[in-house]
Amino acid sequence: MTVRFGIGAPSALPALLRTAEQADRDGLDHLSIADHPYGARALDAYAAIGWVLARTERISGLVNVTNLPLRPAPILARTASTLAALSGDRLVLGLGAGGAPDLITAMGGRQQTPREAVDAFEEAMVLIRSLTTAGPAVTSAGPHYPVTGIPPVAAPGLQIWTGSNGPRSLAATGRRADGWIPGHAADWLSSAYRQARPIVDAAALEAGRKPSDVATIYNFPGAITDHPLDRTRDDEGRWIGGSAGQWVEELTGAVLEHGAAGFTYFPRGSNADEPVRWAQEIVPAVRAAIS
Repeated sequence: MTVRFGIGAPSALPALLRTAEQADRDGLDHLSIADHPYGARALDAYAAIGWVLARTERISGLVNVTNLPLRPAPILARTASTLAALSGDRLVLGLGAGGAPDLITAMGGRQQTPREAVDAFEEAMVLIRSLTTAGPAVTSAGPHYPVTGIPPVAAPGLQIWTGSNGPRSLAATGRRADGWIPGHAADWLSSAYRQARPIVDAAALEAGRKPSDVATIYNFPGAITDHPLDRTRDDEGRWIGGSAGQWVEELTGAVLEHGAAGFTYFPRGSNADEPVRWAQEIVPAVRAAIS
């Protein structure tokens, strides 16, 4: 099993570029950018990812996760296949049904019920697969994304990772996605994960897939401290961080004992060198421990 290690990028320049270039030099697998275009200072996630991919050589870009109601699936498929072609298949398509519905409609997005949003989410995954896989022209009746005679542009290495929480979106993930990013930074010890992952697995089996076809990649925040902490989790069981050695022990156990397939680190401490310590101390040690 390939385990992927990434980092969450700051949304402001020039810190975004510094983080991306350092992560690329350090051999991380992906750089994550959020898709929250509502604020006046927010960067457009896909414009930023394109810029990052042009300035790096090895690291993949991940929009974590794409706000689908503001990016119609046929256009998103073209964006994904273009970025994949320009970067040498260094794009991971993060996809979500769309949070913050009031802000979505404020930006001109469609008003949808939760059921409609999830139906559109699954339809989008099917359509994007078709439009990024070599084959005949694609026609689909929708109802959310009707297209007629659109030729696909193949992006053979493209993976779809979803951010899903509710039972219906989790089942759609099991049927269609390559990876699942648990919501609200839930990890392998959380009750949220233990309740959600069986839904993904059951849907995968019903669709003729293996549960292992849907990797779990965790958003994982925390502080990297100079000395070990007496407690690395809070009263509610959430990881808060610890020394590099404590991180290595925790993540190695997550892979070997709980089947974790990846981690996107989000710095939460006060030390500016945390991203470098993540990439240069923790990630190589975990890779060595699980190899």
